[in-house]
Amino acid sequence: MGIVDDLQRARTAFERRDWAAAYGRLTTADGEPGSALGPEDLMTLATAAFLLGDTDGCIRALQRGYRLRIDAGEVLGAVRFAFWLALVLNIRGEVAVGSGWAARAHRLLADQPDDVLERGYLRVHDFFRCLDSGDFPGALAVSEDMIGIARRHADPDLLAQSLVCKGRLLMYSGRVPEGLALLDEAMVAVAAGELSPIFAGNVYCAMIEACQEVLDFARASAWTTALTRWCDSQPDLVPFTGQCAVHRGQILRLHAAYPEALAEFDAACRRYAAAGSQVAAGLALTERGDVLRIRGELPAAEAAYDEAAGYGHEPQPGRALLLLGRGRTAAAVAAVRRLLAETGDPVHRSRLLAGAVEVLLAGDAVDEASSAAEELSAIADSFGCAGLRASAAYCLALVALQDRDPDRSLRQARVAGQLWNELQAPYEVARAKVLVGRSFRLLGDEDSATTELKAACHTFTELGVVPARQEVERLLHTESTGGLTGREVEVLRLVAAGNSNAEIAERLVLSDKTVARHLTNIFAKLDVPSRTAAVAYARDHDLL
Repeated sequence: MGIVDDLQRARTAFERRDWAAAYGRLTTADGEPGSALGPEDLMTLATAAFLLGDTDGCIRALQRGYRLRIDAGEVLGAVRFAFWLALVLNIRGEVAVGSGWAARAHRLLADQPDDVLERGYLRVHDFFRCLDSGDFPGALAVSEDMIGIARRHADPDLLAQSLVCKGRLLMYSGRVPEGLALLDEAMVAVAAGELSPIFAGNVYCAMIEACQEVLDFARASAWTTALTRWCDSQPDLVPFTGQCAVHRGQILRLHAAYPEALAEFDAACRRYAAAGSQVAAGLALTERGDVLRIRGELPAAEAAYDEAAGYGHEPQPGRALLLLGRGRTAAAVAAVRRLLAETGDPVHRSRLLAGAVEVLLAGDAVDEASSAAEELSAIADSFGCAGLRASAAYCLALVALQDRDPDRSLRQARVAGQLWNELQAPYEVARAKVLVGRSFRLLGDEDSATTELKAACHTFTELGVVPARQEVERLLHTESTGGLTGREVEVLRLVAAGNSNAEIAERLVLSDKTVARHLTNIFAKLDVPSRTAAVAYARDHDLL
């Protein structure tokens, strides 16, 4: 009776998500002479081991369960164990071995009826194989097949996973509202407690990651809170806690709670490193680098980006913006041009375009920046996510300022500020205020410009974001320079030194056309008719 009682207590502990107790009691029962666990209890043991972070123990239990099912001639049961072995091994990065188990499961199903639930589970592996080979139509067909099988067999785990697969695929093809609707449907099953723990964790993280990719911060925040509660209800849980920390950090970053965000990213890095999840650790390090860059801690940001790259995650566009912040504009421009050339799907392009606009404008690639801003705006309109719309409006305002169109820039900057304010993103609100102030200045309303710029400067000071504060301080002092930008002052000084347009272009690594545009802007801002008059103004106002 002791062994029977231990097994019952283990199953009860598993039901209440006490993974350590379930694992301990099952291990104890399994060690008793003549009382080896059966297949069902081995699956429970494997699940508890996985949730405790003991991947080796999980794999051992799954292999034993598979052998028991095979020896008993229970082919469909063996296929279930093979499915999980393939999944766990793929998660751990042992893709070749995982693929071998998936192939074995397919072979076992060769003589089984066509419409069995296990075929639906194996289609999960088929889906990711199609994705890896770039066969997106094939992946879509597989996901629809999975959904059909799951619905016919009323299996909530497979249905939720299938909806996630199809939803993410639709998003990457540009059909974001449709994709998010499928993810919402999958989350209904999670919220209702209908899913087994591993599938529930996978769906949670897939949903939040998808929301972050398209800057749907409202959904991301709501589901991150739910994921946090779910993780906290399982004190011994190891998987998914790293993702949870990253997502919490992302929301804290949005709200400009930078020290707290850094603490979450650090915690995520530790958890990922312990679990051997290298690419995931790279994401956490990239997020950490982004916060450090915003705060002006450039050496630390660079170190985080370097470490992220070492884990196989490209830390962009943050690294390009870091190069820009260090004055390496040409290198930054080269990086964003490469990234945009390499990235095709609209979801991943939307994550690059805002940073690309800033870099391209700094590199005087105005036409490219304008195209990027228009593309981002079109994507934002299609996706309908507030964060993306705010980012697009900000970029359109930047381009309009470069074109000296203050009416257009003011309109877009106000849209950006309003949207960021609704999302409670004070850093982004202050950045939008800077553009409002610059627009006022171009309209000749210097008092209003100063008010907006001072408000932004106050926010940046409170948040401890040094580069943004320093930029606004420079803008607050440009009234004495006639509103000229730093680059325009640089061009004017070279004109005063007797350099021709071609010589200035060579010195500053610009095109002749860009130099001519800078001179046109200088003449307009200083209200002078010629180079000689501009140089005279510069001498009179101590700009040389």
